[in-house]
Amino acid sequence: MRSSFDPFALPAHGGDLATAEIRFGRPAGGWLDLSTGINPFSYPLPVLDPAVWERLPSGGLEEAARVGAAAAYGVADPESVVVAAGSQAVIQALPRLRPFSRVAVVGPTYGEHTTCWSNAGHQLLPCETLDRVADAEVVVVTNPNNPDGRKHDPRRLLEVADGLASRGGLLVVDEAFADCTPELSLAGMVRSGVIVLRSFGKFFGLAGLRLGFAITEPGVARLLRLALGPWSVSGPALAVGVAGLADQAWIAETRRRLAGEAAALDGLLTRAGLSVVGGTHLFRLVNAPRAWALYEHLGQRGILVRPFAASPRWLRFGLPPGDKGRQRLRDALSTWGG
Repeated sequence: MRSSFDPFALPAHGGDLATAEIRFGRPAGGWLDLSTGINPFSYPLPVLDPAVWERLPSGGLEEAARVGAAAAYGVADPESVVVAAGSQAVIQALPRLRPFSRVAVVGPTYGEHTTCWSNAGHQLLPCETLDRVADAEVVVVTNPNNPDGRKHDPRRLLEVADGLASRGGLLVVDEAFADCTPELSLAGMVRSGVIVLRSFGKFFGLAGLRLGFAITEPGVARLLRLALGPWSVSGPALAVGVAGLADQAWIAETRRRLAGEAAALDGLLTRAGLSVVGGTHLFRLVNAPRAWALYEHLGQRGILVRPFAASPRWLRFGLPPGDKGRQRLRDALSTWGG
């Protein structure tokens, strides 16, 4: 495989194997894609009634998904739950429902928050901590954060939410990676001026399903449903979501498994001389003096990780899919000169 390094052509998101092949060529052994924070040990797909493929999604199936999500996330009223084609759909729709606002996105974080609020004409305010949200009317925070895993105390988030609500503001909490740390979630404490986003695909390892949820007060939930439109989620996605969210034994076992897998990845990276500076149980963040060069080194060996154009010392590593994946990563790192 061959490559010419261009830091301005670094990917905006993980998982883009087509672009990786343009850059590095096609690996003889296939890709080991560690560029996302998606569980590599996915939920076993249930057998679905053929009707979910043949008919438009029914209102009853969507209601079942709302009820299932409410039970799984500790939400008292299923009417507070909005079903969407991934939390990204809500991230895109929400800025179009607000009048012009000053928006503080606590970063660095998932880049689509800044992009979508900016594209909708809002004013973005630089913000690195909750203590610097100043006079923002909308505050967006990811908890735990992507890519560094920074955690925010739910009590502090509620204080921010109450301050915003007193002046008609909004707190958006992206909990895409909160399944492994449910104690961080505000989903069961939504109130006026709070919207919580949840992703199904990351923890359940089914990102291609495109399923996510927004949790907020029922009136705002109804507005979001109108904005997303009818049949916004496919019938198969709803059916799989209902089954997965109800499978508490699988959820509990997966939390334990992912914690062990993350610890194993930490050990592998540390023994390779890399400094693990954060992450969640679905990904780890490394600080390396020559991170972009390491990105190239791994890419040329068919291993895709996530670089960051704005943070040239950072690389994010998703979990390898078991012993074989870890060994392939270990072998590639053993030939890295640092």
